[in-house]
Amino acid sequence: MLNDKSILITGAASGIGKQCAETFAANGARVLVTDRSVDAGEAVAQAIRDAGGEAHFQVCDVADEASVSAAVDKAVELFGKLDGAMNNAGIEMRNKPIHELTADDINAVIGIDLVGVFYCIKHEFRVMKDTRGGSIVNTASSSGLRGQINASDYVAAKHGVVGLTKAVACDGGPLGIRVNAICPGFIMTPMARGLIADPVFSQALEGLRQRHVIGHFGEMEDIANATMFLLSDMSKFMTGAPMIVDGGYSI
Repeated sequence: MLNDKSILITGAASGIGKQCAETFAANGARVLVTDRSVDAGEAVAQAIRDAGGEAHFQVCDVADEASVSAAVDKAVELFGKLDGAMNNAGIEMRNKPIHELTADDINAVIGIDLVGVFYCIKHEFRVMKDTRGGSIVNTASSSGLRGQINASDYVAAKHGVVGLTKAVACDGGPLGIRVNAICPGFIMTPMARGLIADPVFSQALEGLRQRHVIGHFGEMEDIANATMFLLSDMSKFMTGAPMIVDGGYSI
């Protein structure tokens, strides 16, 4: 599905990003794994190579524009062009009501989950416009489509990602660049398992499961497969779309 496409993935050292890197490479993509965690990121790239795929690692902190720019330039250096990107790096909500959030809490979540995506798109456009084509997928959330208790920081950031996706899709159309968002429900990632361990969050867990009308939480493969579709030519008539992959949670 992604034969010979060059794909950059942020936050690819663990969780959904790691699963996507492995899935994309297994389906023919040349992958640049990026993350703040050097050892874990290198391990992901090495595992892909050991499995017969092509992968490289570049350290990247999406909250630092210079770091993002360097990662995008590295992809072009390695592959000659950038066909696609998954802007996936993010951090979890602070799980506090708004009156308990500090400025540091809000700046951290918005800075990584929204501003970081902005930096990524900016520099991906910079190189994709020269080849008149590309596909970008931003990791939003079902929390980018609705409200949620004790999550104003995260909900604001993810709503921002959905809005940003729609806006830059308009900019990208004349350049041949498609931009979509993926909106997962509750996915069994390491980050999610950390939330489950939180005593406050765990009290609401069964109710949360029941709201996923399909009857269970999602797996990382579910998001990797949907994202692969958005990066591939199979979705060539889609742009500006928030694709909901949430087991019916948002309905």
